[in-house]
Amino acid sequence: MAETGDDVTLTFGGTATMLLRIGSFTLLTDPNFLHRGQRAHLGYGLRARRLTEPALQPTQLPALDGILLSHMHGDHHGDHWDRVATRSLPKGTPVVTTPEAARCLADRGFTSTSDLRPWESHEFTRGTDMLRVTSVPGVHGPGPLARVLPQVMGSVVELVRGGDVSWRGYISGDTLYRPILGEVLERCGPLDVLIPHLGGTRVLGITVTMDARQGADLVELLTPPVTVPVHYDDYTRFRSPLGDFLAEVGRRELPGELRPVGRGETISLRA
Repeated sequence: MAETGDDVTLTFGGTATMLLRIGSFTLLTDPNFLHRGQRAHLGYGLRARRLTEPALQPTQLPALDGILLSHMHGDHHGDHWDRVATRSLPKGTPVVTTPEAARCLADRGFTSTSDLRPWESHEFTRGTDMLRVTSVPGVHGPGPLARVLPQVMGSVVELVRGGDVSWRGYISGDTLYRPILGEVLERCGPLDVLIPHLGGTRVLGITVTMDARQGADLVELLTPPVTVPVHYDDYTRFRSPLGDFLAEVGRRELPGELRPVGRGETISLRA
């Protein structure tokens, strides 16, 4: 577990898998442990081949307070919760996710799921500290495609100490850019960190996660002091590389610091 204190760090496992140590709390996000060359089921007969080695495996994980899962549907979207996660993660670990994904996990024997609808919150407590996770709506597919893709959520994660929010971060989940995401600031307040899921994932020729331009649009909308991009370059269906996002943000001269994190690297999430 993380040391009791106010430190906030991220260890990057690849794709959207992160080990977050937030004060005295430890969270895992979107667990994807498949190895390079293995294929993730995306549903509808579609698969994607992993191009990178994961930097985190279940045997390397500390005790977890919870897992954040942005989306799941049946045995689909294995780049966010794969067969290794189902087999290896403790079934009693609290998982904060969408109602649809919670039902999928219950079918797999996971016994402690919190199904959040947009703007609902789940709270973890330890002593006088609280970690609050608020579900943020997302759009995984444009137009009619939205009806066949799963519910997806982003997460605003807040460390509350002595009744005050001492740190606030937003993990976008697999959403496209939409101006309505500005509600994050209106409902929750200014961010310390933005963690966007990028990659420009394409399914049947349609983009279903933010590419470089959309990611830069989100930075411009939310004006975070620090942006840590994830979910890029790991699978064959990711078509918008990290370098394109860094270049787009630089071209626009957007405010705030870009803080890319290498797979296996641990960085601070403090400004």
